[in-house]
Amino acid sequence: MKRREFTSFVGVGVGMSILPTALTACDAQTKNKATAEIATSGGSFEEVGSVSELEQTGQILNEELANGAALVIKDPINADKLIAVNPTCPHAGCAVTWESDQQKFLCPCHDSEFSSSGEVLEAPATEPLTRYEVKVEGDSILVKTT
Repeated sequence: MKRREFTSFVGVGVGMSILPTALTACDAQTKNKATAEIATSGGSFEEVGSVSELEQTGQILNEELANGAALVIKDPINADKLIAVNPTCPHAGCAVTWESDQQKFLCPCHDSEFSSSGEVLEAPATEPLTRYEVKVEGDSILVKTT
C-alpha cells in the first residue's frame, strides 16, 4: 500500500468516526430547541413581581423567568399601562437600565438608548428591545415571555 492510499484511508476512518458524534450533538440541539418552542408556545404567563413593589421601586427586574429576564415599568405616557421588555441590549448583550428621569432605557456598554416602548433612539444598537405582553391579576404582575 502506498503512503498516499494509507493517508486517505486514515482520513476517511477519522471522518467516519467523528460523524456520529457530530450528528448526535446536532440532534440534541434540535431536540432542545424544539422542546423549548413547545414549552413556550402555550403562552403561559409568569409572575415577575407585585404592583405594590412596582409602586415603591418604579421598576421590576426579574431575571429568573423561563425564557430569560423581564424588566417592567409604568408607561410614562399612560400611567394605567405597564411595559415589559427583555433588558438585554440587542447590540452587545449588556443589561439596559430604566432611567425614569430621562424616560428611556440606557445601555451602559456602548450608550445605546431605547424609548420606553423599546424602540432604538440612539445607536449603536439597530434593533429594538424585545417587548413582552404584560397583565395584572390582583397585586401580581404577569409577563408572557414568548
